[in-house]
Amino acid sequence: MAESLKKLKELFDLKDANLRTYSPLTLAYIGDGVYELVIRTILVKKANCPVNRLHKKASSLVKASAQSGMMEILEPLLTEEEKSVYRRGRNAHSATMAKHATMADYRRATGFEALMGYLYLKEDFSRILELVHAGLEKEEI
Repeated sequence: MAESLKKLKELFDLKDANLRTYSPLTLAYIGDGVYELVIRTILVKKANCPVNRLHKKASSLVKASAQSGMMEILEPLLTEEEKSVYRRGRNAHSATMAKHATMADYRRATGFEALMGYLYLKEDFSRILELVHAGLEKEEI
């Protein structure tokens, strides 16, 4: 995956920027997609089944309440740097809120997504996978 991101940066002439300059909501924006892609990859590789079933399972794992629950497991495992990114995302004020989510769940989920986005842009894919694996350990996938 690191090679793919390198190729993406080459082809589109993308420059590296200081990750601390990114808004936590911008990090959450890309982190949402990264996490969803990881979940979809896991589900597709585990079972070649109808798309409807894949979508339902993916939706149950990427919704705000599920991400919030993962953060309860993950928070003690985070480095100080990761905790800082998570807190910035959690405390960011968004103009919107997820349907069917409490404000607390939505904020924790935004922090989780910001962390995923930060790690992705940092190109630390192994850490993304470590955290997702730890967060999903009790889930039936």
